[in-house]
Amino acid sequence: MSRTAQTPQTSVVVVMGVSGAGKTTVGRGLAARLGWQFADGDDFHSADNVAKMAQGKPLEECDRTPWLQSLRKFIQQQIAANQPTVLACSALKADYRHRLQVGPQVQFAYLTGDPELIRHRLIQRQGHYMKAALLKSQLASLEVPETALVIDVDQPPEAIVDEIIAVLALP
Repeated sequence: MSRTAQTPQTSVVVVMGVSGAGKTTVGRGLAARLGWQFADGDDFHSADNVAKMAQGKPLEECDRTPWLQSLRKFIQQQIAANQPTVLACSALKADYRHRLQVGPQVQFAYLTGDPELIRHRLIQRQGHYMKAALLKSQLASLEVPETALVIDVDQPPEAIVDEIIAVLALP
């Protein structure tokens, strides 16, 4: 399908899913392959949110609201500046994705997989505040997206990047 002025080209890809699904790894790889900017949603959390998660406490809606507002503003700025971007962000609930969907230029790629595989990845991960103990609360919060590209994470990151590029018809 050729793109026209009536169908804006994707300029922001949100790589979403629970912690440990590989959002940052895949997001960085996708951005590098496309020559786009990469941003990690974790970097937009307040110090209080990071401390809370590091203590094994799930975030509440009041914790997430300012974070989502920051992400939405960032996406709007990237689109306005014509700066193609890959954003790694959990975006677990439909309402969160709705807030981030600032226009047709935003597409979502949902990384999913066997919870045991993801839990194992979290256990192996070093130096990150998000611990395996929070996976259960993330899975409970997850509202599986109806319109996102869905990709199983039980494959190499390069294969996931290839799939995102092919299915979303990225340059």
